[in-house]
Amino acid sequence: MTAPLRLFLVDDEPPALRRLHMLLDAVEDVEVVGQASDGAEALAALQAAPADVVLLDIKMPGLSGLELLSQLKAGGQAVIFVTAYSRFAVDAFELASTDYLLKPVSLDRLRQALARARDEIAAHRATRRLAELEAALAVSAPPAAAPAAEDGYLTEIWTKARGERVRLHLEAVDWIEADGDHIRVHSGGRSFLLRLSIRQLERRLDPSQFVRVHRSALVRAEQIVRVVRGDGGHAVLTLETGAEVPVSRRYAPRLKAFARAPG
Repeated sequence: MTAPLRLFLVDDEPPALRRLHMLLDAVEDVEVVGQASDGAEALAALQAAPADVVLLDIKMPGLSGLELLSQLKAGGQAVIFVTAYSRFAVDAFELASTDYLLKPVSLDRLRQALARARDEIAAHRATRRLAELEAALAVSAPPAAAPAAEDGYLTEIWTKARGERVRLHLEAVDWIEADGDHIRVHSGGRSFLLRLSIRQLERRLDPSQFVRVHRSALVRAEQIVRVVRGDGGHAVLTLETGAEVPVSRRYAPRLKAFARAPG
């Protein structure tokens, strides 16, 4: 049985919202989970409880529909514009909206847009599951794929570059930063994206080689050449590559302990 699509409606005109509700009553496998009359209200609600699909007007007070879409892109929602203005269609599709409906919307056209949204969501979820599987294999694969030293720590990881699998030796890594649901591994002036949390990787790294300096950053100790005091009193690391990595107060004691450790 197909799970209902969870819909969130955004329009500053009450009659438009009422018409959408009326049309959606005739659509199978959908559920309206919330609504808002302006972009700022919608953004707050969707950040707290994301929906599958957002049906969104263009012109609204405060935050426009296009501005809202640009801030929702990382949330994974499909966005369908429902508007009286045809001239914003190109902008909407450049921001990867799922569909663009002109008022007054017909039931058949709304059904088509929602079917397209369902297909897009299914494809997105399949891609995400594949990336998660590849990340798990990259970190927990047998020694032939992800060799570990005698102490059990990783000596290399596998990532992707230009559609190919790339083996990356950890001794060549400069630093690692969190990047949304991924980590970005910096090595020799290049960076590689891996679907993995920084916490998951940290558990597999040799703590005598890598030090956590920020909730979003791990640094290979041999790369550190200087520690300076930055704006606001926070420490900033300079690496041999010239990269600068901030040190948060939470992780500063780790860096101090690491610096004092014999080695």
